[in-house]
Amino acid sequence: MLRRLLPMLVALGCGLLALGWGLVSLQRLFAQETWDARAQLRAHREELERYAAEALRQKLKQQLVARSPDINKAVEDPLVQADGLYLFFRNHQFLPRLPRPQPGSRMPAGKLHGELSQLLDSPSPPPGPWQERMELLRSVEAALSRRNAAGAEQLLEALLRYRAEHPLPAEQEIPFTVVLVDRLQRHEAALPLVRGLIHGGLADEFGGTARGAGLQRDLLRECQRFTQADFNFLYERIRELSLRLGEPTEDFQSRVQELGTGAIVLPGNLSEPTLIGERWYLEPDGEIVRGVAIHPEEFLRAITQEMRKRELLGSKDEVRLGRLGTVQRLSSLQVEAIIPRWAAEEEAISQRYGLKTMLVAICGALAVAIVVLAGLAQHRKYRFLELKSDFVATVSHELRTPLASIRLLAETLEMRAGGSPEVRDYPTRILQATDGLHFLVENILSFNRIDKGRWVPKLTQVKLEELIGTLRSDLASAARGPVQLTADVGDTELQADPSLLRLLLSNLGRNACAYNHRSPVEISVRVHAPPGQGCTVLFGDNGVGIPESEWEHVFLDFYRLTQAGPEVHGSGLGLALCRRIMHVHGGQIRVAASSPQGTTFALTFPEPHP
Repeated sequence: MLRRLLPMLVALGCGLLALGWGLVSLQRLFAQETWDARAQLRAHREELERYAAEALRQKLKQQLVARSPDINKAVEDPLVQADGLYLFFRNHQFLPRLPRPQPGSRMPAGKLHGELSQLLDSPSPPPGPWQERMELLRSVEAALSRRNAAGAEQLLEALLRYRAEHPLPAEQEIPFTVVLVDRLQRHEAALPLVRGLIHGGLADEFGGTARGAGLQRDLLRECQRFTQADFNFLYERIRELSLRLGEPTEDFQSRVQELGTGAIVLPGNLSEPTLIGERWYLEPDGEIVRGVAIHPEEFLRAITQEMRKRELLGSKDEVRLGRLGTVQRLSSLQVEAIIPRWAAEEEAISQRYGLKTMLVAICGALAVAIVVLAGLAQHRKYRFLELKSDFVATVSHELRTPLASIRLLAETLEMRAGGSPEVRDYPTRILQATDGLHFLVENILSFNRIDKGRWVPKLTQVKLEELIGTLRSDLASAARGPVQLTADVGDTELQADPSLLRLLLSNLGRNACAYNHRSPVEISVRVHAPPGQGCTVLFGDNGVGIPESEWEHVFLDFYRLTQAGPEVHGSGLGLALCRRIMHVHGGQIRVAASSPQGTTFALTFPEPHP
């Protein structure tokens, strides 16, 4: 059975492999399609993020350019607000302002302030560098007391000019100036110059661009020279004098509170625009590093609105700042695009890919199931055929025994009842029926053995004339009418199995007798043997003929022709068995010619091997 199933199994296996290859290729196409769809979304997202990141870089640079004038003002004027500004130059941070008073409770400046006040009230001249200053200050007070405004103004200008030409250290100059303003703020004539000493605005010859920029600025600029106690003392005195003179103090108070609160540690290799956390944007330019405090969320909201106006983002989409390090270079700044509809699209892509994969798996499973079912069906089919063949063989063998008994008894009856005219032909008729039934059984057995490959032909040199003689004897006993058999075969010998050729010729002869309405039945056997082309035996009769459309059909298993006239009994295996016998010998049989005057079969045998 395995031999029968092997071709079918090979065909099913090849088909399954081809289908598997097709399904694998289809799955690869689905995977590539899914990857391309995701790559397209990813590329679009990256393009939007690059656009947003570049827009954020431009806004940061524009913010620094816009705040550069404020940086310059804050460096020049200590009263200008420096919150959110940064300036680093030659290893020194100018903004945010780092200087702050020294810790401690000593008050040398406060003590000097008290001593100078006492010296002004003392008639003895002060020692050291204070002598000229004190004498000028006393002269100014004397002129003011005499209501000599012009003289007092000239003396005060001389004092301020001397102060500008002979500067003292800040820890001495500022207490002296506080005393000067405190003594002169009571006199109306001296107020313009006194206000200049408080808040600035003196002419250059009086030190307006140096120390004379005003007590408020001088104290803020030189705060690191004083202890915390001295600074608090001077701050309170200057604020009180400013309030008395009506000078603004809000900026002064705010800057005092900001002292020492803006230290920023720069990275060692700052060579390009950089973000420090999410608070500062710094941009180096040679030895100078400028920066501004930033709020990236505000910039990103503006960028989101701009992208929505350009229809790059939907109403629910936005851009956010990516993950930042403590020190983040601007060139590697990452911005994330948050697009909810893309998440839904990616989910839909995954679902479609899963559905397609499931369909491919179902197709594969169905293909395997079909192959298995086909194999089982073929197995059942061949099993049924084997059972049928076994049944036919068994029945045929079982028929042989009663047939042999019937023949033996018929022969005995013929010998004993040969003289009675009533029953003289009974034995002959019994013998003919028995021979016909025996021939049918032989056909069935031979067909079954050849079809199952159980018949191994025993090839010998067979004289065709001897086979014709056997055929003549067979037809004489089997035919109901006279048979005229002519043969022109000479000494032709065939390399064949004698029993199979005898069966083949007997089938052709019996068919010639059965399908014939003439008397006598004429059968001719001729040989055509061209050199080197094998041997062809032409078997002709004068029967009813075969329609040309049926020439191939008559060799099919169990196929019988329908014709007018009496019904011809048979199994439909005769010519099918003849073709199988010729195939066993490596030859072929065909209808060479056929008409209502008869049919000629051509039996072609191959060139015999030495």
